[in-house]
Amino acid sequence: MNAQHQIVEELEHRLLSNEFKLNSLLEVTKSINFNKPVSELLEIYNFILREQLGFRKFVLYNHQEEWRIISKIGVKGKIKDLNIERDISKFKEITMIESSHKKSLNNFDVIIPVYHKEKPLAYLFLAGIKDKNQSNKETFNNLNFIQTLTNIIVVAIENKRLANESMKQQRVKQELEVASEMQRLLFPSDLPSNNKIDISAKYLSHHKVSGDYYDYIRLNKDEFIVCIADVSGKGISAAMLMANFQATVRTLYNYQRLDLEELVTTLNNKVFTSANGEKFITFFIAEYNAKTRKLKYVNAGHNWPILIRGNSSQFLNKGCIGLGMLEELPFLESAEIEIEHNTTLILYTDGVVELENTTEEQFETERLTKIVQSFYPLSMEDLNEIVFSKLDDWRGPKNYVDDTAILSCRIF
Repeated sequence: MNAQHQIVEELEHRLLSNEFKLNSLLEVTKSINFNKPVSELLEIYNFILREQLGFRKFVLYNHQEEWRIISKIGVKGKIKDLNIERDISKFKEITMIESSHKKSLNNFDVIIPVYHKEKPLAYLFLAGIKDKNQSNKETFNNLNFIQTLTNIIVVAIENKRLANESMKQQRVKQELEVASEMQRLLFPSDLPSNNKIDISAKYLSHHKVSGDYYDYIRLNKDEFIVCIADVSGKGISAAMLMANFQATVRTLYNYQRLDLEELVTTLNNKVFTSANGEKFITFFIAEYNAKTRKLKYVNAGHNWPILIRGNSSQFLNKGCIGLGMLEELPFLESAEIEIEHNTTLILYTDGVVELENTTEEQFETERLTKIVQSFYPLSMEDLNEIVFSKLDDWRGPKNYVDDTAILSCRIF
C-alpha cells in the first residue's frame, strides 16, 4: 500500500510539474502575442525563475549589437571578469560549473546556452541547484524547461529588435521619399532656350536624395539668376539641409530681392544655424543683365565655373569660403564681367571633375573645358549629353561615387 501511495504521489507531482510548465509557457506566449514590451516579458521570466522555481540568483546575458546583461537577480555590482565571446562561447550545451578560474563563474551552478539557427543569442547563469554533482531526472527536466523558456523569451526579444529595426528603416525610407520629392519640386522644371539664352542641366544622383543643387530664376525679361551648390557629407541630414537651402534661395529672391553680397551673407547665417557648424555648402551664384551684358557673381568655395568663348576660357573664382563653415564670413567679394556674344558658362559639381577611372586618375577641369571647346556649336542639351557620355567612358566599369550635376548656359 505504501508503494502504491508513493507511485500516486509521484504521478501527482509530475502532473503538477507539467501543468506548471504548461501554464508558464502559455502565460509567456500570451504576453508575446499581445506584443507586451520587453520589460514586461522579463518581469514574467524573472517571476517564474525566482518565485515559482525558487532560484534566487541568476544572470541572463543577451547578444544584440554586443553582449549585455538584460536580467540580473541576486547579484550585486558588475560582473567585470567575464568576456562572453572569449570565456563562454565554447559552451554549446547545458553545463554544470564544477570550478572555474573566473571568480564570477564560481558563484553559479550551471550555464544554460540559448542558440537560434546556430547563432548564440543568450547565456543564463543560474545558482541554486540542490546537488549539482548528482544528475537526477527532475533537475535535468527543469533545466531543459528553463532553457526552452529562456529560448522563447530571447527569441521574442530578438524579433522585437528586428521589427524595430525594420520600422526604423521604413521611417528612413519615408523620410528619403519626402526629401526626394521636395528636391524634385525645387529643381527648375523649365529651362529657357531661345535667341537670347540657351540653358540646360543634367544631373545624376548617387543616392535617392541629393546633395547637389542647381537653379535658374528669371527676375524679369532682361535679368536672370543661375546658381549651383553642393553640400558636405551624405545622407538625409545633408539632403534636407540642401532642400532647405534651395527653398531659402528662392524665398530670398522672390520676396526680398537682396543684392548678391547680402544674399550670400544671409545664406551663410542660415546654413550655420541649421547645421550647427557640422556641415557646409559650396555655392556659386551669378546674376546676368541682358541689357548691360554684365554678369555679377559670387563663388562661395565652389568648383570654379568656366566661362568659354572659342578657344579662350576663364575661371570664376572670386567670392568667399563655403557657407556655414564659420558663423561670420571672414571675407566676401563679388566680381562683375562683361559677357561677349556667343559665350558659354559651365557650372558643375565636384562629381564631374573628381570622377576617377580604373587607375584612380580624376577627370579634372581641363578635360571638361576641352570637351566644351570641341563641341562648341552644339545646343546646351546636346553638350551636356556629350559630357556625360565622356564621363561614362572615363569611369569604365567603375560606378559613380558622388552626385554629379552640370548646368550649361549659352549667352548669345
